[in-house]
Amino acid sequence: MGSWGLDAPALVFVDDALIVIDKPSGLLAVPGRRDRDCAWARVAATHADARVVHRLDQATSGLMVLARGDDMQRWLSMAFAARGVDKGYDAVVHGLVADDEGRIDAPLAADWPRRPRQCIDAVRGKPACTRWQVRARDSGAGRTRLWLMPQTGRTHQLRVHLASIGHPILGDALYGGETSVLAPRLLLHAAHLAFEHPRHGARCVFESPAPF
Repeated sequence: MGSWGLDAPALVFVDDALIVIDKPSGLLAVPGRRDRDCAWARVAATHADARVVHRLDQATSGLMVLARGDDMQRWLSMAFAARGVDKGYDAVVHGLVADDEGRIDAPLAADWPRRPRQCIDAVRGKPACTRWQVRARDSGAGRTRLWLMPQTGRTHQLRVHLASIGHPILGDALYGGETSVLAPRLLLHAAHLAFEHPRHGARCVFESPAPF
């Protein structure tokens, strides 16, 4: 266990340009308003040049990349912004999804009266797109395992998009309604990351099996 009572992020890969970790569910990715404990702080305790490139929700587990130093942070941040990073998420949702694959295009904006919630907003929202594929259906439990491929990286995008089509991710306390109690945690895991290495250009692929 980590010194703050949560599992520490596992180091998946480390070199002079980047660090890839496997973040546990329940641990913040970056410092919060009240809680300074986070995945970045724990990595920075032993790798002082670690820099934040992207984030995962506190309830989401899985792969997260940190840069080594400011130059690598700029390079990797630009790669994310240019959609040069392939991301895949394993999720279990409520209900039996009828189609085998699909795409959700729905703009997202902050739901200010109910922060930190996000909402679909055709007027104020920023474009957001999620592709999905069915991996397995469990008719007995009334749930479906999906592979999610976000084409954009909006806050809570996967959670809002799946809830919007009537299939909230199990264990989602913000968007799951009555289904939030059907799992002990949010069943969403960042299982795949792939991008070109910022120094030598070789393709880097990282995989992490879902712990649920």
